[in-house]
Amino acid sequence: MPASIDPRLLRAFVAVAEDLHFTRAAARLYVAQQALSRDVRRLERELGAELFVRTTRQVTLTPDGERLLPHARRVLAAQDDLLAAFAAGQARPLLVDLNSAGLATGRRVLYRARELAPDCELMARYESGLTGAATDLLAGRLDVSFGRFAGLDPALRAGLAQQPVRYEPMAVVLPEDHPLASLPEVPVSALAGETVYAGAGNPRTREWTDLALRLFEGRGIRLAPPLPMAVGDEEFARVMAKTGNPVLAVVDFPPMPGAVRRPLVAPVPLSPVSLVWRKGLVHPGLTALRRAAQWTARTEGWLRRPADGWLPAEDEETMEAGVTPGGRPRPAATGRPPAGSGPARPGAAP
Repeated sequence: MPASIDPRLLRAFVAVAEDLHFTRAAARLYVAQQALSRDVRRLERELGAELFVRTTRQVTLTPDGERLLPHARRVLAAQDDLLAAFAAGQARPLLVDLNSAGLATGRRVLYRARELAPDCELMARYESGLTGAATDLLAGRLDVSFGRFAGLDPALRAGLAQQPVRYEPMAVVLPEDHPLASLPEVPVSALAGETVYAGAGNPRTREWTDLALRLFEGRGIRLAPPLPMAVGDEEFARVMAKTGNPVLAVVDFPPMPGAVRRPLVAPVPLSPVSLVWRKGLVHPGLTALRRAAQWTARTEGWLRRPADGWLPAEDEETMEAGVTPGGRPRPAATGRPPAGSGPARPGAAP
C-alpha cells in the first residue's frame, strides 16, 4: 500500500464509479478521457487492485472497487470540508486597530478600503498605541494597525510587515487660556520651559513617548509625568484643566472642549505613520487596505515631506525603505531635512 494517495486519483475513481462511463466522467471533471483513464490506472497500481471491469459495451465495479467507493467518498468529503473551511477563513472579518477614534489617517484608509472591497468585513477597534497593538498582531488577535514602525522593538518588527502611509505634521493641544493659545502656529522653541504631556507611563504608546523625548531633547521642553489614561472628551478636558499642561498631538487630533490645537513649526515635526500587519497574513481585506493606503497617500500627498520637516534618522530609513517584502516601493520623498530625532503618533490623552 502507498503511504498516501493523491485525492485527484480518488476523485477520478469516484466519478467513473458513479457514471460507469469514462467519457461522461471525464466531461464531469473537465478533463480529457485519456487523463482520466491514466489516473484510474495509477490508482489501481498504487492499491494493487483492479477497480473496474472494462468491456467495449460497459464498465462495472469489481468487488475491490465496491469496497473502495465508500472510503473514497468519505476522504473526498473531508477534503471538500477542509477547502470550504479555508475559503471561509480567508473571508473572515479583518480586525483593524485605528489607535484612537478621532484620528483621521487610519480612518480614511479604512473607509477607502471598504469602498474597494465591499464584500469584505473590515472591523475597526480603537485601542491607542502601536506598541500595544504589536503584541496582538503577532498573536493573531489583531490583523492590522497604524503607527510608527521604527519605534517598535526589533524583536517585534521581525514578525511584522509595514507600508508607509503618511508623514503627519505634529501639533500641540493647549488649554484655551494658555499664553501660546493665541498663536496660529507654535514654534517648537516656544515650548521651552513647558511641561508637555506625551503619554508617559502608558505601556501601549511607548513609541510615541520615546520620540517625544527625542524631540524635546536639547530644547528645554520637559516631559509631563505619567497620568491615568483619560477616556472621553470630558475626562480629557478635566485633566487638562487640572494640570494646565500642553499635550503633544498631530494636526488631525480631534477638537477637545476647553482646548485649542495649534500646529508646530520651525521645524515641522513629522509623525511617520505606516500600515502594519503580521508577516504571512493573506486576506482580501489586507489587499484592499494596502491599495487604499497607497491611493490615499498619493491623492493627498501624504508622503511628501515639507522642506523644514523634522524626522529621526531611524524613521527616515524605515520610511525610505518603503514596503517590506511583497509591496511596491514608494516615490522618493521631497524636501528631505537633516535627520534628527522625532515623534510618532499620539498616545492616549492625559
